[in-house]
Amino acid sequence: MSSTGSAAPTRGALARIVGSSMIGTTIEWYDFFLYGSAAALVFNTAFFPSEDPLIGTLLAFSSFAIGFVFRPLGGLVFGHFGDRLGRKKLLVISLLMMGGATFAIGLLPTYGAIGFAAPLLLTLLRVVQGFALGGEWGGAVLMVSEHTDTARRGFWASWPQAGVPTGNLLATAVLALLSAFQSEQAFMAWGWRIPFLLSGLLVLVGLWIRLSISESPVFLEAAESARQHAEPESPPIMRVLRFQWREVLIASGARFVENVCYYVITAFVLTYVVNQLGLSESVALNAVLLASLVHFVVIPMWGALSDHFGRRGVYLIGAVGSGVWAFAFFPLLNTGSFVMITFGVTGGLILHGAMYGPQAAFMSELFGTRERYSGASIGYQLASVVAGGLAPAIATGLLASFDSWVPIACYVAAGAVLTSVAILFATETRGSSLRSEDVEQASAARS
Repeated sequence: MSSTGSAAPTRGALARIVGSSMIGTTIEWYDFFLYGSAAALVFNTAFFPSEDPLIGTLLAFSSFAIGFVFRPLGGLVFGHFGDRLGRKKLLVISLLMMGGATFAIGLLPTYGAIGFAAPLLLTLLRVVQGFALGGEWGGAVLMVSEHTDTARRGFWASWPQAGVPTGNLLATAVLALLSAFQSEQAFMAWGWRIPFLLSGLLVLVGLWIRLSISESPVFLEAAESARQHAEPESPPIMRVLRFQWREVLIASGARFVENVCYYVITAFVLTYVVNQLGLSESVALNAVLLASLVHFVVIPMWGALSDHFGRRGVYLIGAVGSGVWAFAFFPLLNTGSFVMITFGVTGGLILHGAMYGPQAAFMSELFGTRERYSGASIGYQLASVVAGGLAPAIATGLLASFDSWVPIACYVAAGAVLTSVAILFATETRGSSLRSEDVEQASAARS
């Protein structure tokens, strides 16, 4: 028996659950990262034309950040209904919303065709992407966390996290192939639309897989208990803010440098390599491509290590290491060597994986079942607004103002300090039960 109080799924059933969460997450993040890469390479001229390329890029990254602003709202709405109706239904809705918005971006006329309406429509579709993604993460990781036992939860729950570099890998690979086999003129004119339109096919595959899995047994147990006892319930978010606000702050703080360094490494690096170093976009794309392969491998490794050594210790390795690595990252880029650039990006993503691997299990273990979707989603997505969403724009602004990488490295290091403090204030969650009453008792003890 698992610690959830329900029979543990068979290995085959668990593989389907993990696979469906990871594939769905891969598709969602393919869509989301595709926008970030296109913002650096295409949208700055196609939708935000400016005499200064850096200003056009800054405007494009600002539209990129809009998606992050709406992620907490998506987390709030999807979390509420996910805690009331179940994880599975909301995951299907999030996938359809994200895929539909991405497909529509591939059909949008540019600024040259319809003027100001083009960036406005692009920004609105980005809002839909952010709203959908705000609900995706919590549901995907909870479906896995709530189906597994305590002994290997860090490892299994890290696989949906590995969907993030997989999505980035797919987005970067498609863009790299198009830029390699098309002329720059053809790519800028119409080639960039192809990966956005491909999202429609990916969504159909993800939808078929996601509809085949069962609902979380932990959620079903909690919902049945509430029905039997006719328990009056306030909205999940109200219970989170009243009883588990400390956990929300810890989750948000833990996310800060993880989010900042990731988008500096994978999105801003495209701008830096092309505009600051004068190298071709394929250099940056291929470096991110190779590094994402390594990132995919190390995320479950770090998750497994957190099962043995605890979530906090592994997480701190990533947080402190990322702050230090920022001061090596840019000098490696400045060499102009593809090997050194790839090494810089890879090293940063390995350290990022030390935070991202244990993160799903860590945040799942902070909250009770009937408010877990809401609590984990809000804690996770709040940091996205001020951390990941603004990171490329802040980095671009610092570069434009100081013409130096040092302020950007200091920005990442400051985020590392904030995250380290949050983790030090957290208690170790490894081995925690995910049954509501057990988590509530542990939360009361921590308070």
